[in-house]
Amino acid sequence: MQLVETYSHLNGLEYLMVHRKKLWEEIQQVIAEVDAEACLTKVSKEKTMAGKKLYSPIDMNKLYKKLFEQHGWNEERVNYYVSADPDISRDTLTLVPQRQRELIIAAGKTPLLSYNQTDFVKDRVAVEVQFGKYAFVAYDLFVKHMAFYVGNKVDVGVEILPMKSLQSEMSSGVGYYEGELYNVIRQGRGTPAVPLVIIGVAP
Repeated sequence: MQLVETYSHLNGLEYLMVHRKKLWEEIQQVIAEVDAEACLTKVSKEKTMAGKKLYSPIDMNKLYKKLFEQHGWNEERVNYYVSADPDISRDTLTLVPQRQRELIIAAGKTPLLSYNQTDFVKDRVAVEVQFGKYAFVAYDLFVKHMAFYVGNKVDVGVEILPMKSLQSEMSSGVGYYEGELYNVIRQGRGTPAVPLVIIGVAP
């Protein structure tokens, strides 16, 4: 695959190039090593594309996972406790999970264990590879990366998306770079409040 476009939100790319240059090089290397043609394995059952061979998100994800793990990137999970009380949620947001639980119980509420998981993390950089439905992209950008950043687990998040040219050769409903770039820009320059690098890839 090739890296076609990048968008730097809140100087995310500049941060990588200055402070995590080796990791930025690894990300580019992984993208270049993914054999897109090997993922042209899905036979469409959709009426408008019946019988057509499409790029398989599952196969692409497997290749990215294998290659990132070879470079020492691993999945990471952040646990936290939530409750139905918005004031308690605000008060406990930045605390460690055990302290969140204690304060929720002390307030007479029930603590509910939850978590956010991200695909790959290394040296305070998080990478999400997203070839799924467009709703998952918004969750990555506005929830997952934000949770890891607010939780002081990462300094920048990276989102890898298909360009429209690749998305058009996949099942319908998959998010794509150009559309998600627009969605981020229309939120304003400071939202989401986490440095990001959005990458568009294609065969």
